[in-house]
Amino acid sequence: MTTLLVVSAVAAFYLTRPTTLTLAVAPNGGTEPALLRAYADELARRKLGLRLKVVPFDGVRESAEALKAGKADLAVVRPDVSMPGNGLTLAVLRELAVFVAAPAAAGIANIPDLAGKRLGLLAGRTADRTLVGNLVAHHGLEVLTDAAAGAVPTTALALVPVEEAEIVDALGSGRIDAMMLVTTPTSPVSRRVVGLVRRASKDGAVALVGVPDAAAILARWPRLQPVTLPAALFGGNPRLPAEEVATVGSSYRLMARADLPRSVAAEVTQHLFEMRAALAESVPVAEEVTHPAYEDTADATSARLPIHPGAIDYYEREQETFIERYESWIYLVAILAGGVGSTFAWLRQRLGRIRRERIEVATARLLELRSEARREEDGERLEAMAAEIDDLAASIARHALNRPTEPRTLGAANVAIEAARSTIRRAAARPARVGSGDTL
Repeated sequence: MTTLLVVSAVAAFYLTRPTTLTLAVAPNGGTEPALLRAYADELARRKLGLRLKVVPFDGVRESAEALKAGKADLAVVRPDVSMPGNGLTLAVLRELAVFVAAPAAAGIANIPDLAGKRLGLLAGRTADRTLVGNLVAHHGLEVLTDAAAGAVPTTALALVPVEEAEIVDALGSGRIDAMMLVTTPTSPVSRRVVGLVRRASKDGAVALVGVPDAAAILARWPRLQPVTLPAALFGGNPRLPAEEVATVGSSYRLMARADLPRSVAAEVTQHLFEMRAALAESVPVAEEVTHPAYEDTADATSARLPIHPGAIDYYEREQETFIERYESWIYLVAILAGGVGSTFAWLRQRLGRIRRERIEVATARLLELRSEARREEDGERLEAMAAEIDDLAASIARHALNRPTEPRTLGAANVAIEAARSTIRRAAARPARVGSGDTL
């Protein structure tokens, strides 16, 4: 029984202990690390069966490498920067769109109009510069990141790093002609930057320019995705933009290694979406978390950025139940427990038989002594038989005290003890026989 309890306790501990996953987050100081740290804290606060060990990295290239090398179970990945071969999407943390916000007087209405222009780009966005360079190169323009003051060649455009607080002055002084944004269109940063461009425009008019030919762009860079800026996103009077603006962009994704169990991947995804509203109270970017777009399961698993089967289970409401998840373990424990139980029952029965046989042997000897005492006339021999009866009685008593004994067996032994002692007493009290040759 003790072994059965130990096995059950070990199985219960294994099945109920929290699952701890290592999560690589980046970029350093970005919104994604803040969001996922809040997620990890909320999981711990609610004492759910999942824990996240958050490991920070400077950039998304390094976090992707951690996932690829097996140093992390989950990671923040930006596919256009680095895509780990073993990474599958759980959720889209934030979608990015590439677009230009320019004062109307700058005369920028499409990508070719950027030739010879200086575009401001929020400082510290190395990955953004690479993405912009690829996109404008598709339209025959070169990107200069260290252009000196003065005219920019008509075959190129210059990217000038600026801080958000410098945008109005930079536009007013001619240091830049427009702002190039690589950000979530609905984010506060996006709204603020467009608002600052509006302030710098003499008539308050702003032009928003997307990247055309999305199909061709995606065919060449399949890790990007089409994005649409809705009409009136940045204001309704006047409408800005007046019509939808089609462009392309990238995304920050929460990815898991491909061999992460489906049930665990589904649990990570489920909790993230269930906690989204609570997380948004402290980290507003949580509102941007969404599921990757797909039409059916086949499309999801064969996409250029495939989705983890566990995440699909959550999206399709086909998650495993507790019984389904641990079915094999439950059967194994049940079989093992049954075997252990049967073994204990057999041992108990066997030990009981051995104890019973010992008492039965003692009882049989008591009955033999009774028979012998009826014919015995030697006083010393009767004393020896009485002593043996006492020893047998003591042995039976010890067995009865230390181990469970059947009442029937113990009762028979008690009767044999009393009968043997009674016979000894009568034999000892008999007068000695007179021999045939004696005279009175």
